[in-house]
Amino acid sequence: MGGRIVALDVLRGAAILGTFGMNAWLFTHPQGPAGFIADGGDQTDALLQMIGNGKFLALLSILFGIGLAIQHGSAVRRGSRWPGWYLWRSALLLFEGLIHYVLIFEFDVLMFYAVVSVLVAYLVGRSSRVVKAWLVAAGAVHLSFVGLLTFLLVAGGAQVDDAAIPVRPATWWGQVQERIELFAVYRLEGFFVLPLSTVLFLAGAMLFKAGALENSDRGGLIRRRLMVWGLGVGVPLNLVTTLAGRDWFAVDRYVCAPLVAFGLLGGITALVCRLRGEPGWLRRGVGAVGRSALSCYIGQNLIASVLCYEWGLDLAGRFGHLGPWFTAGTWLMVSALLMLGASWWMRRFTRGPVEILWDRAYRAPQRQPASV
Repeated sequence: MGGRIVALDVLRGAAILGTFGMNAWLFTHPQGPAGFIADGGDQTDALLQMIGNGKFLALLSILFGIGLAIQHGSAVRRGSRWPGWYLWRSALLLFEGLIHYVLIFEFDVLMFYAVVSVLVAYLVGRSSRVVKAWLVAAGAVHLSFVGLLTFLLVAGGAQVDDAAIPVRPATWWGQVQERIELFAVYRLEGFFVLPLSTVLFLAGAMLFKAGALENSDRGGLIRRRLMVWGLGVGVPLNLVTTLAGRDWFAVDRYVCAPLVAFGLLGGITALVCRLRGEPGWLRRGVGAVGRSALSCYIGQNLIASVLCYEWGLDLAGRFGHLGPWFTAGTWLMVSALLMLGASWWMRRFTRGPVEILWDRAYRAPQRQPASV
């Protein structure tokens, strides 16, 4: 498959913007992320949050697995040792995620992607039987965790203690110190979903090898099946668990949302494969975000911090009482800035700004010339 896979760029862009659709709630709450977690909101808020809750993050995980499969295939064609220098990629991603966590955003996912990518790198080239065995085992562990947590919540009626929730520091440096001090607390979810991430990475690699992104009869059949299960079954189940209340949030976010993500993969890819002619402004913008995904992932959290936090423009403090209207407006504003900025940049360069620095760091120990 020579050249870029257009559907993959659009999928990445949609995943990045969709992930921020949920993160925007964390930024726009007057009390910050901790306040949002403590505030259950009403049923209307829950239904609006359902649109982005976990689905696009799961889609991003699936796409990471697809990217890993592409890099493995490229290494095999070149005759290079695998995982070889890919482990250096994982180390760089871990460092990138740590910096992003400390300086910008409490709920960074890059660190955990780096950890899971090491395991999956050793599995992606194995036989389908081995890969499926690991996928089933990781899935069983994940479902056991979710089942146990849901049982404890439903049976015990666990509540969030408002008094135990830290007040968001007003200064940027204060927030940095808080993230360091509460590292274990803010990183807890990532450890919880390591088995799920393994499942999604492996599933993404398997779907790519099966031809899910190909504009062919085989690819079309796979996409239709993904849409039936992900959208036809996953969306109704997601609606039920959302309406069931906060005690079912683990099933809602960590079981139903990933199922819907597979439907999104099939639906978005099918739509891109149907389109003909020059892309419109929306597809160009989303595709540009996808081509500079790492830059845009970090950029959206940085922009939202400047807009919403007290050390910035403090829009959350001034307009947070507007609830979902302010959240939706923030998402639209940041998404528009990302699409415009990414489109402008990608017309001039082949990589995003963070990707350029990252590529240079990756090639430096190999003494290879960096590309721009």
